[in-house]
Amino acid sequence: MRYIFYGAGAIGGSLGARLFELGREVVLIARGEHGRAIAADGLRFGTPEGWRNLRIPVVAHPRELTLVPDDVVVLAMKSQDTEDALAALAPLAPAEIAVVNAQNGVENERRALRRFANVHGMCVFMAGVHLEPGVVHQHNPRGGAICDVGRVPHGTDPVDTQLSADLEAAGVTSTACENVMARKYGKLLTNLGNVIEAASGAGAYRSDLSDRARAEGVAVYAAAGIQPERFPDNIRVAMHMGDVEGVKRPGGSTYQSLARGAGTLEADDLNGEIVLLGRLHGIPTPINAMLQRLALRLVTERLPPGSIPIAELEAAVSL
Repeated sequence: MRYIFYGAGAIGGSLGARLFELGREVVLIARGEHGRAIAADGLRFGTPEGWRNLRIPVVAHPRELTLVPDDVVVLAMKSQDTEDALAALAPLAPAEIAVVNAQNGVENERRALRRFANVHGMCVFMAGVHLEPGVVHQHNPRGGAICDVGRVPHGTDPVDTQLSADLEAAGVTSTACENVMARKYGKLLTNLGNVIEAASGAGAYRSDLSDRARAEGVAVYAAAGIQPERFPDNIRVAMHMGDVEGVKRPGGSTYQSLARGAGTLEADDLNGEIVLLGRLHGIPTPINAMLQRLALRLVTERLPPGSIPIAELEAAVSL
């Protein structure tokens, strides 16, 4: 099995690096300056065990690869970029190729199933960071990150078994689980405060506003008949953290996107999923609707991370 990580940022870069160090065949697909930096100098990868430069093969587009049925393509871009990635992949990949969604949210698997039959989900708890071209650091010691995999909609197969075993050998805690989407729905609840952290800083992630956003999520799940696997509200409880020499983990995935100056955030696939379910089932979701609008404001006005006091967000909800 060759692992192709489509998106080589905080998650794809970290997982690809761990598997490459294990000796597995790995290729990264990375665009722009990040891809060019990896091609020129290798991926600079930092963990609590130290820093190293890894000469992982990298391409800018799947058309530069000859894809075969035994390949495993791991989608690790942000959810808002999945549709374009699948559109690029579909005419080039064998119909039976395995596609693994290692992303936040629960819609990416549905997007993939429209084009591919062999679709898998990965529920990721990993403190990865990608802020500059050619550099990724993962703030989990060996065994500290958790990446469980399974077929979609349910069950497991040899791809899940092999991928899980390889991740375990590479130092990432992983199981092949029968209902990975229940885990991903549970993980989604922990991501509903991501945009609050991006707007108001790390301390705001554990705010009352975040708790209220998650409560709306629980309510719409109940109305929709969705039974998620519940995780601790603070994802740091669910994984082990460690220090990486010379750098700190500034915040989660949405915070990092804003810090990199990304023109979009993934709130439509996080808070927007709760808003969608609420509208479908007649459950009000004012907190998540406000947070979805907040994400749009952050990128439209090009606001830096941590620039909006949490009190301002709380006041916006009370209006």
